[in-house]
Amino acid sequence: MAGGAKQFERRTAIVTGGTRGLGRAIVSRLVDAGALVVTCGRNQPDDLPDGVHFLTADIRDPDQCAALAAHALELGGRIDMLVNNAGGSPQAEAATASPRFFDSILRLNLSSAMYLSQAVHAAMKFAGGGSIVNIASVSGIRPSPGTAAYGAAKAGLLNLTQSLAQEWGPDGIRVNAIIAGLMATETAEHTYGGADAQAAVAGSIPLQRMGSGEDIANAVMWLCSDGAGWVSGARVNVDGGGERPYFLDLVKGS
Repeated sequence: MAGGAKQFERRTAIVTGGTRGLGRAIVSRLVDAGALVVTCGRNQPDDLPDGVHFLTADIRDPDQCAALAAHALELGGRIDMLVNNAGGSPQAEAATASPRFFDSILRLNLSSAMYLSQAVHAAMKFAGGGSIVNIASVSGIRPSPGTAAYGAAKAGLLNLTQSLAQEWGPDGIRVNAIIAGLMATETAEHTYGGADAQAAVAGSIPLQRMGSGEDIANAVMWLCSDGAGWVSGARVNVDGGGERPYFLDLVKGS
C-alpha cells in the first residue's frame, strides 16, 4: 500500500476465542495488518501476540459482551470488525443430552454472537459501517452423529448472519459467515483420533488435507477488507471442497 500503510491501520477489531486455535491465527493476521485487536476468554492466557489486548469475559453473558465492546471502543475510539469465533462442543448423544448441556451449547455458539453483535452495532453505525464475521461450521449444514446441539446452534448462526445482514445493511454493517470444514487444530486428535484416523479424514476431502487456522484467517481478512465491500449475508465455504458423507464412520472404520 502507498506509504507503507497497513491494510487495517487505525481500525479496531474484536475477536472472540482469540487465544488459541483458529482464533489465534485470526488475531495474528489482523495485528500484522495494523489493527488494534481485543480478544477475550474466561482465563488469562500465558502469552498473546504483541499488540493484542485481552479482557477476561464470559461471552455467554450479555452484560459481559457489552463490557467487552465498551473496552474495545475505549481503546480504539471505534469498532470496525467483530469476529465471532469462539465456540465448540463435546460430542453428546441426542437421546441423553441434558437440557443444561443443550442450553450451554446454544449460548456459546449462537447466543454469544447475537449479544456481541448487538453490543457493537451502535459503534459501527456511528462510524459509518463495519464488518461482522461469524465462524460457522459444516455441522450447521449437514448432520453427523453426536452433534445435534452444536449443529443446531451453527445452523442458527447461519440464519442469524443473513437476518442481521438484511437489517443492518442500511447502517453500512456487513455480516457474513464462514462455514469451516474439518480442521487440523490442537484438538484434532481428540476429535478424530490418532494419525491414521486423521489421514483417513484428510483423504475424504477433495483437496486431501484438513484445514488450518491460516485458511480461516485468510477468509476473515478478505471479508473484513474493502475488497469485500459489497459482500454481505454470504456463506463462504472454507472446507477444501467438502467431504464425503458420514466421515465419522470412515474414521471409526465401520
